[in-house]
Amino acid sequence: MPEITARDGVRLHWTERGSGPAVLLAPYWSMHPSVFDPVEAVLEHDFRVIRFDERGTGASDRTGPYDLAATVSDLESICEEAGPIEVALCLVDASNLAVRVADARPDLLRSVVCMGSAPFGAGRLEGSDSLISSTVVIGAFLQQIGTDYRGAIRATLAGANTGLSEDALKERVQAQLDYADAEAASTRAREWAHDSGAVEPGRRIGSRLHVCLSETLGGPNSWFPSAAEMEVVVRDVFPDAALYWTSDGIVSAAGEAAAVISNVATGERSYDRLA
Repeated sequence: MPEITARDGVRLHWTERGSGPAVLLAPYWSMHPSVFDPVEAVLEHDFRVIRFDERGTGASDRTGPYDLAATVSDLESICEEAGPIEVALCLVDASNLAVRVADARPDLLRSVVCMGSAPFGAGRLEGSDSLISSTVVIGAFLQQIGTDYRGAIRATLAGANTGLSEDALKERVQAQLDYADAEAASTRAREWAHDSGAVEPGRRIGSRLHVCLSETLGGPNSWFPSAAEMEVVVRDVFPDAALYWTSDGIVSAAGEAAAVISNVATGERSYDRLA
């Protein structure tokens, strides 16, 4: 399997499947890589699909630091080795990382597609009808990740997958614990929650930023705001970004997510709700 050595000597594992323009499936702080399996299965027919394990996860070295600067540097190194990358598909904190690379190195990363989120920290969502709008809730969750990693991951997965049986939930939790070290996950979650520095690079890349929302996104007692609330914030913070809509997330609506990627890669905008 391919691997590279990051600028500080940490070994990073990466893979590629398919052929064609390169699409990077960028990992995020709490993700088990199986989340991307359905969309990869669709994309690999027309694209070269790149995936990698961040330091502290999977087959990459379990060696820090895990802060924002190190993680952005690792992402840039992957793009140098496997790219140039036509589109990076991102969730949660991966969006914040990718816009920084796309802004600094447009030769390596042309476009960023953010699924269900956008490149800003939790502060931009204050006042929304979501758990992430509460600094108290965020603070308590970050503390739990640091002291009870298993419990925090269990709560996250249970909230996002209400239909899972107890046995299936236990299996998912254990898989996540095996994949990502607690220190790596807790550091990245904290860095993302307090990150306000991604907004300016996100604005600078302009129409190269694409945000994809689903009608099932968030709402009361969910971590993220509803799609309607998120749309207002995205259009205010990133007025030049293209906005797309799917019926569900990347697992349930993998074909739709892949269609967005294809549109972005070919310069189409037919998924834009307000053309």
